[in-house]
Amino acid sequence: MESENRNYQDLDTKEKDYRAAYEKEKAKAAFLADRVAQLEDQVDDLSFKLNRIKSNKLWKASKPARDVYHFAQRQADRVRNQGDARGVMKKIQYKIREKQAEKGYGTKSFPGEAERVRQQQEAAGFERQILFSILVPLYNTPREYLKDMIDSVLNQTYGNWQLCLADGSDDAHAYVGEVVRDYQNRDDTLRRRILYRKLDRNGGISYNTNQCLAMATGDYIAPFDHDDVLHPSVLYWYVKAINEQDADYLYCDETTFRESNLNHFVTIHFKPDYAIDNLRANNYICHLSCFDRSLLQGEDLYRSEFDGSQDHDMILRLTDKAQHIVHVPKLLYYWRSHPGSTAGNIAAKTYAIDAAKGAVADHLRRHGFRNFKITSTRAFETIFKITYEIEGEPLVSIVIANKDHSEDLKRCLNSIFEKSTWENYEIIVVENGSTDDATFRYYKEVTNGPYKDRVRVVTYERQEGESFNYSRVNNYGAGFANGSYLLLLNNDTEVISVNWIEELLMYAQRQDVACVGAKLYYPDKTIQHAGIVLGLGAHRTAGHTHYRQRRENLGYMGRLCYTQDVSAVTGACLMVKKSVFDALGGLDESFAVSLNDVDFCIRCRQKGYLNVFTPFAELYHYESASRGGDLQGANAERYNRESEHFRAKWKDVLAAGDPYYNPNFTLDRSDYSLKVQD
Repeated sequence: MESENRNYQDLDTKEKDYRAAYEKEKAKAAFLADRVAQLEDQVDDLSFKLNRIKSNKLWKASKPARDVYHFAQRQADRVRNQGDARGVMKKIQYKIREKQAEKGYGTKSFPGEAERVRQQQEAAGFERQILFSILVPLYNTPREYLKDMIDSVLNQTYGNWQLCLADGSDDAHAYVGEVVRDYQNRDDTLRRRILYRKLDRNGGISYNTNQCLAMATGDYIAPFDHDDVLHPSVLYWYVKAINEQDADYLYCDETTFRESNLNHFVTIHFKPDYAIDNLRANNYICHLSCFDRSLLQGEDLYRSEFDGSQDHDMILRLTDKAQHIVHVPKLLYYWRSHPGSTAGNIAAKTYAIDAAKGAVADHLRRHGFRNFKITSTRAFETIFKITYEIEGEPLVSIVIANKDHSEDLKRCLNSIFEKSTWENYEIIVVENGSTDDATFRYYKEVTNGPYKDRVRVVTYERQEGESFNYSRVNNYGAGFANGSYLLLLNNDTEVISVNWIEELLMYAQRQDVACVGAKLYYPDKTIQHAGIVLGLGAHRTAGHTHYRQRRENLGYMGRLCYTQDVSAVTGACLMVKKSVFDALGGLDESFAVSLNDVDFCIRCRQKGYLNVFTPFAELYHYESASRGGDLQGANAERYNRESEHFRAKWKDVLAAGDPYYNPNFTLDRSDYSLKVQD
């Protein structure tokens, strides 16, 4: 008996060893697949650029012009470096930004006296007269910046605030305290409202800000940088949102400006509403965060181990606890860009990159994620790609509707067979009305070839007089799926990323996610799909963002370089749990060809799920090759009918606007152009 127990123990030990070795090899394979995908993408992109240059007949002919251009650019750089002039390009950019300011995004948006009075009167009538504690850690702050910062608080149209200043400046910058005392001595009111403490040491950004918090007695806390500027109405809009929407965490849009000119914009960041995947990938919320102090629950505001990315850590922690996160879509924060600031140069604070990765990692661990990887993207060092561990080896059922176009289908299937690193998948081709003999020959070939165990062809029999219905065909095909995940895929697609299934699956497996979509390109490597915005386009139904932008484009604020939450993704490549698909009854068959994918995504959202776009699963999409254009003849009539049906069904959703698309952007273009101001 004793020897038998020993044998069982030996078997258990061996099994554990085998399991550990298997998990190690599995992780290694996943890493290698991800690395191969990255390298393949780089090679493919560089080859494309090189071929484009080599095939351009004007390249050699334009060499003299290029030489002149580069000479002029060097001269402009020399002038700029010498400080004698801004250079031609800089002057042009300045004029453009001045025009933007004139349109109402700079000081032109500051309230005049009549509007100030109106805001003050309205705010006085709010039921909740919130006291805002504005926290500013001071450290060797330049005199001009310090005065600008304090003046921007004094100029607020909502007056119930206190300014808490903790000063860690060295002896050479003793004027910082003197400037603050000058403001305090103006009158008794300012003496009560401007709270100042000279620290016995400079403890760093987190320590110093926590000292500000120790002075604060307000209901809501708003950390504020010592060299930045607030819009005069920011507290008014915040107290309005608190009263009307019960907001417990608020943030606004922001701009970076050059040195001391508020109208000299470097960037304008119009943000989406709260989006957890965006926030994990980068600190898009940033300034001006303001929150109910009860969210701290006795914790420090900032944690010193995340100095350099203390805001990102704080935002991740507090938004986890918040019940009503409100984004005020107005440009209300001015972030000064100068050589020593993070806004001016991330190299000024290189430790911020590691701190940001640490903050995100800490957040992910709190949410139960393990064995993830966080890497910087080509957009920016603090814009991240998060690679999640895939749980188990679930079967993925790829459903492809097909009618003739055997060459398209063959290209699609071959790319799956040859490139996919994910092994556990099946393909269900839904034959619906083919007449070409070549198509049936290919069906026979592929179902009897080396991948016969992976591919099935099922036939959807159309009723007499029944026209093509994409929704119905896909619903029919989904009924044959054995996998726990469905991947709806057009027959006119071609895989680029070898780990495309993994990139989709790592998000589809999350309990809070329904639909996951890929980044799709036309054959010329311009973008066909990078997420869908509700209301975008001439029909005011839905449209693709960054449409026709080049593959190498970073996107608005780097949005083509990280995984993000969106309202909808295209059904040309859409992964979803089969349980979710079945629970919602599949695609709505009243949308025969168009907008069925968007409709399905909205229904998922209404059930509380997120929809996600990832740029790391890439495919070509030879769009409409299998069914022709949408806007000609009968197709145009059908599209108009379906658009009208969509607008009627989702009238309230469209009226509310897309939460992931800032209302300052126009709905007439897909490139994040600003609305023309009245």
